Amino acid sequence: MEEGSLFRSLLAILQWWGFNVTVIIMNKWIFQKLDFKFPLSVSCVHFICSSIGAYVVIKVLKVKPLIVVDPEDRWRRIFPMSFVFCINIVLGNVSLRYIPVSFMQTIKSFTPATTVVLQWLVWRKYFDWRIWASLVPIVGGILLTSVTELSFNMFGFCAALFGCLATSTKTILAESLLHGYKFDSINTVYYMAPFATMILGLPALLLEGNGILSWFEAHPSPWSALIIIFSSGVLAFCLNFSIFYVIHSTTAVTFNVAGNLKVAVAVLVSWLIFRNPISYMNAVGCGITLVGCTFYGYVRHMLSQQAPGTPRTPRTPRSKMELLPLVNNNNDKLEGKV
Repeated sequence: MEEGSLFRSLLAILQWWGFNVTVIIMNKWIFQKLDFKFPLSVSCVHFICSSIGAYVVIKVLKVKPLIVVDPEDRWRRIFPMSFVFCINIVLGNVSLRYIPVSFMQTIKSFTPATTVVLQWLVWRKYFDWRIWASLVPIVGGILLTSVTELSFNMFGFCAALFGCLATSTKTILAESLLHGYKFDSINTVYYMAPFATMILGLPALLLEGNGILSWFEAHPSPWSALIIIFSSGVLAFCLNFSIFYVIHSTTAVTFNVAGNLKVAVAVLVSWLIFRNPISYMNAVGCGITLVGCTFYGYVRHMLSQQAPGTPRTPRTPRSKMELLPLVNNNNDKLEGKV
């Protein structure tokens, strides 16, 4: 690899890590330190900021060309995907309110397992035995982490677990609903964030409106807190833009390894800031899960490199573009990776 290319890849990974970890930590800070315990409203702020950001990037700055979608397909295809996308983000923020970042991030690593199981149960897709074997350390690590979590909260655990299911559902639905459209992360946000804002706006107002008014009156410095809340929304959009950058600067294997190391970085930084108690066995469980995710990505990559005519696992990612939610490069098909 050339020195310039290596530097570009490293820079892409570092800025992706930076935005991802910062968004996670800021959201946890909002719920825990600012006492703004309104995950629907935080999610809605993120959707609004992402809608504006995507419009500016595509329409004003013209950094990315707009992928034109038929008006009928926006409601028939994009809207259902936006609904699942909305549930996914909300559940992630709900889990952050009730459980530590380290536990939440470990549970999110369960997504490969839920995706494979759903495809097998619902779509009856065959998977190579090596795929199933690679899921064993992921499931084992999650179980070990859960039973040894010192700050365990059932509601937060269920929210994170159902968030994995929502991510998997979004990935699987994308294959059929978005067939024919080659979305990147910016165009995905451009179309889905406005729908998600529309879906979530009224529930957030009805369920959390009075609570926000009470919080605003009771908080010693509400305006400073609101700046932090809206800043997290801006950074959430920047995270989507950083994903677009990193998938064009790294290989599939590098992206997979970097994604799992990102989880480790998020866990470490969150512990340094919030000092949530982590037992030795809990840390071991988290480590096993991350190793399992890396092994799973390696197995899928190796299967994707099989020679033509060799039996291969259906839906094995063919490129790093297929390792991201709603990001595609080949054959008009989509695959998810968290």
